[in-house]
Amino acid sequence: MFPGQGSQREGMAAHLIREHPRTAGAVFELADDVLGLPLRKLCTEGDAEQLRATETAQPAILTTALATFEVLRAEGFAPDLVAGHSLGEFAALTAAGVLDLADALTLVRRRGELMAEIAAAVPGAMTAVSGVPAARIEEICAGVDGVVELANYNAPDQSVISGTADAVDTAAELLRAQGAGSLVSLRVGAPFHCSLMASLEERFATDLHAVDFRDPTIGVISSVTAQSVSSGDAARDLLRRQLTAPVRWIGVIGTAAESGCTDYLEIGPGRVLSGLANRMVGGATVRSTQDARRIAAAVAEYS
Repeated sequence: MFPGQGSQREGMAAHLIREHPRTAGAVFELADDVLGLPLRKLCTEGDAEQLRATETAQPAILTTALATFEVLRAEGFAPDLVAGHSLGEFAALTAAGVLDLADALTLVRRRGELMAEIAAAVPGAMTAVSGVPAARIEEICAGVDGVVELANYNAPDQSVISGTADAVDTAAELLRAQGAGSLVSLRVGAPFHCSLMASLEERFATDLHAVDFRDPTIGVISSVTAQSVSSGDAARDLLRRQLTAPVRWIGVIGTAAESGCTDYLEIGPGRVLSGLANRMVGGATVRSTQDARRIAAAVAEYS
C-alpha cells in the first residue's frame, strides 16, 4: 500500500539515505537528476512549509515511497498485489512495472504543478470526517452552496470532503452538529478528488499519452474503481479519471481481502493506510515502513 499526499513529514527520508545509500540513495539521485529538484535535501532537511506545496510534496512522497520499496525489493520482497491511495497509485504502478521511475516522477511533478494552478486560482480545502456515515456526508454536502464533495471513502467511519474553502467550512460545521467524532483539516495544497479539478483532466491526459504504459506484471487494485487494473491503457485512463474521482479505499481493501490477502504493508512515509487497514481487516498482519526499525521488521518478515 502506497500513501498519498498529506503523509509527508520532516526528515522522512533521512534514515533511508543514511542506512541504504546504494538502494534508496540511488532512487533519490535519479529523482534529483530527472526533475532538477533537490529532493534528497528536501526529504532529509526540509521543514513542513517547504514540503507543503503540492508541486513539491507529490514528487517528494513518491520518491520516498519508491526508495523504501527499492530497499525492500533488494532484500527479496515481492508483493502479490499493490495499491496506492491517490498519489500513491503512481508508486503502485511503478512497483507493478507499468511505469518506469523517471516517467512516474515526471508525471507526478506535472500533476502537482497542475493542481497548484487550481489551488492558486480557487482557495480550496480538504477535511477528514469521522463518526458520520458516508451517505449522510453526501447528503449534507449536496445541500451546501458552493463546491464540497466526498473525496475519500477511507474507512466505514472515516471520510474526507473536498472543495472550496468556504463550502468545506460550512459542511464541516453541519457535520459537527450531526455528531462528527472529529474534523481534521488536511495538510494538502489543493482540493483534490472533486469537480474543481475537472479542467485539468484534458491537459493531464496529454502528458499521460506522452508516456509508455506497460501491462502490470503483478496485481494492481485501482483506487478509482476498487477493481483490478487490466492493462497499461486502463492504468493511463484511471490516472486521468482520479483527478476528479473519489478515492474508494474501503473498496480497495475489500478487494484485496476477497483476493486472499492476509498481510498488508504500507510502503512510504506515515502510517495512515496501515491504520485504516487495521480497522477494516480483522486478523490480518499489518505493518508500516516509516522508520528504520519498521523497515527492518518488514525485511525480516517478508524476505
